[in-house]
Amino acid sequence: MKPAPLYALPDYNGGSLVNLMRSVATAFGTDTPYPPLAALPPAALAGARHVVLLVVDGLGLEFLLGHDGTLRRHLRGQLTSVFPSTTASAIPVFLTGLAPQQHGLTGWHMYCREIGAVVAPLPFRLRTGRHSVRDAGVTPAQLFGLTPLFDRLPVACHVVSPQQIIHSDFNVALSGRAQRHGYQTLDELFGVLARLVQSPAPRSYVYAYWPQLDSIAHEYGIASPQAAAAFATFDAAFARLLDAARGTGSVILVTADHGFIDSDETIDLDAHPALRDTLRLPLCGEPRASFAYVRDGHAQRFLDYVRTRLDGQVDVIPSEAALNQGWFGAGAAHPRLMDRIGDYLLLPRGRAILRDWLVGEPRHVHVGVHGGVSTAEMTVPLVVAATGA
Repeated sequence: MKPAPLYALPDYNGGSLVNLMRSVATAFGTDTPYPPLAALPPAALAGARHVVLLVVDGLGLEFLLGHDGTLRRHLRGQLTSVFPSTTASAIPVFLTGLAPQQHGLTGWHMYCREIGAVVAPLPFRLRTGRHSVRDAGVTPAQLFGLTPLFDRLPVACHVVSPQQIIHSDFNVALSGRAQRHGYQTLDELFGVLARLVQSPAPRSYVYAYWPQLDSIAHEYGIASPQAAAAFATFDAAFARLLDAARGTGSVILVTADHGFIDSDETIDLDAHPALRDTLRLPLCGEPRASFAYVRDGHAQRFLDYVRTRLDGQVDVIPSEAALNQGWFGAGAAHPRLMDRIGDYLLLPRGRAILRDWLVGEPRHVHVGVHGGVSTAEMTVPLVVAATGA
């Protein structure tokens, strides 16, 4: 048996995305269940007229350090993502101020016992057939039951996101009373941000989201020239935003939901029918961190298979152990969290991924991947740019 790798786990005690959100919340006079971010105490934001949080999907610290530019020159430090290190679990942190321990969203595919189905929370659709969960008579409020952070902030709030998702079920449910602004191009994104920081509002909070780096990294790889070109274009637009925001009393923060690695191996359950036979549900979560739901009476068979046939390729950890060790957060857990993390957590080693396709499901190949506990996936930058009064 190969020795287990070291895991890069979230630092919920003062170094993660949830702590960043506590600093933001406290700067506006409210709180969250987590301590403030050590690298950015609330006092650093309390005097700002406008606070902008710009989330670049997939911008890992490792990637940023390899690309000089305006963002890198304003790098304040580093943060950890949450577990799993993926959009479906990290974006709700920005929108609620809560870790997965409390918000209960545990990956791209999530088993929801309350409706008896595997769901993709972000597009709010069932995995089988890809139909909207609304078709089953379930609303986002019923399934998520979360209070948006925007509804607790006593200032004007704005959400800026691509036009195709700005009014999605997920965004509407978690943006609350914030004013939503859609955009179609990068120039439009930065045009909206420039207008908001130049507004006469006494104070405001702006959350903005740019997904293109993530999309390109999935298709071509995070080490690809396509990813580098997209980032360079974004960095140049960010520099122009700082010029436009000069003298507005703004603080512009940039971070990410997760980092990336480029995958070099796929472990497909099509090649492991005996393992699949031990499962009562398809693997949920992420290809880099999968939740296994094991059939009654088959736990030993499941464990024996993983520890022999996949020895050195996949680590297996009881989901309850990961929960107790604080992988998902701290404090009281979401009432459905145990339902949503299965019996065992499967972590592919190195740069491998796990795939468990359903019959008739469209198959795709992702070069760049995330969701796991490598440093590259878990560590994201904290960029801070103050524009002056």
